[in-house]
Amino acid sequence: QVQLVESGGGLVQAGGSLRLSCAASGRTFSSYRMGWFRQAPGKERSLVAAITSGGSTNYADSVKGRFTISRDNAKNTVYLQMNSLKPEDTAVYYCAADVSPRYYWGQGTQVTVSS
Repeated sequence: QVQLVESGGGLVQAGGSLRLSCAASGRTFSSYRMGWFRQAPGKERSLVAAITSGGSTNYADSVKGRFTISRDNAKNTVYLQMNSLKPEDTAVYYCAADVSPRYYWGQGTQVTVSS
């Protein structure tokens, strides 16, 4: 069983920055592939960024160059640094842990970007 708790969401003006954090339980966090997803009203949940246990990362095209995913295995935490935020980044952001054969999800944190 893995529990994930997100924090760091909020309201920010366009062009601003936020950093999301996701604290995970589990003694083998360092072996998990971790990801951030987002879901805007009326849209499907989609991958924003992911990081492997080895530190390799991948990003959705819409956030490349603006968002950075990182992890601190000593703190069992994954981060999403979001810069140059746009109104279209407004969504609920979810942390996910890929612990095969299943995914675990956090409760989500709201990010709202005003124009």
